[in-house]
Amino acid sequence: MPSLWTPSDNLLLASKSATRLALLVSAGIAVETQNSGLDERAVEAAAEQERLDPPALAQRLADEKALAVSRRHPERVVLGADQVLEGAAGEIFHKPADREAARAQLMKLSGRSHALHSAGSLAIGGQVVERFSSSAHLAMRPLTEEAVDLYLDLAGPDVLKSVGVYQVEGFGVHLFETVEGDHSTILGLPLLPLLAALRRLGCLSL
Repeated sequence: MPSLWTPSDNLLLASKSATRLALLVSAGIAVETQNSGLDERAVEAAAEQERLDPPALAQRLADEKALAVSRRHPERVVLGADQVLEGAAGEIFHKPADREAARAQLMKLSGRSHALHSAGSLAIGGQVVERFSSSAHLAMRPLTEEAVDLYLDLAGPDVLKSVGVYQVEGFGVHLFETVEGDHSTILGLPLLPLLAALRRLGCLSL
């Protein structure tokens, strides 16, 4: 069977994200995963000192994840990716620690618009060789406390893995009035810009 992926080693995803892995597999990319081990809060603290805006923060996190794994495997093509949620007032949201934090976050987003900034970096030999990013804009409908509790019951603990406390590919779709942006960007990996970057590196045969 012909293969899209041309390097002898699989793409190395610097993440254990099941969603990002599924996106790559669905696109026919030969991929393995490895946790970056990155201290994301430390990177965010440094970025705050530098006054990086949310899209730049997403790119910095993607860079650092890719570099962390690339230094361990310099011969491999390594993909780092991250996503930052920016509230209507410019507030940056993080993954909630527990159900109560998730509930509070959804109530803050209720009835308001927010942006998801997704970025990716490709590294080889401990150097970033490609960067790409994309943003999506979502408007959440006004939600009652009862609706939020029902949603959390239905969605289960997996929502804690999402910065927005929702998964639009599942029950989370019920929370929104409008969604503007590429689906893969919302899921945390801008797939079309990634594929273009891989083609520039000669990693794809199509």
